[in-house]
Amino acid sequence: MDMRTAVESRYTGKCTVTEMQGVKEPGTNILKQTPKVVLADQPCRMTHKSSDTTTVVNGVAVQSQSIKLLISPDLDIKPGSKVTITQDGRTADFKRSGLPAVYPSHQEISLVIFDKYG
Repeated sequence: MDMRTAVESRYTGKCTVTEMQGVKEPGTNILKQTPKVVLADQPCRMTHKSSDTTTVVNGVAVQSQSIKLLISPDLDIKPGSKVTITQDGRTADFKRSGLPAVYPSHQEISLVIFDKYG
């Protein structure tokens, strides 16, 4: 079994990627930004790692968490895209932040909780 097949055999989730794209309204030709699904039901794996330390922000204890998407290196997920992941019976929305680390077997994309496109 090659490395890529081994990594992909561990994918337990599916993700859908949505981008904001300009679409001309019929009749007016006004360009309107509209969410459009560009990838659907892609096999993936979401991993997360919490830091060992807790910091206090405005009197509240906060523990940081790193969330990564492992997915095929052949796919292009643009910055700010909404990534909806279903894994282990739960679904959550994230967006891509930062540059992906691309390897021959997979790519790792850092994610943050989705609040808005951009």
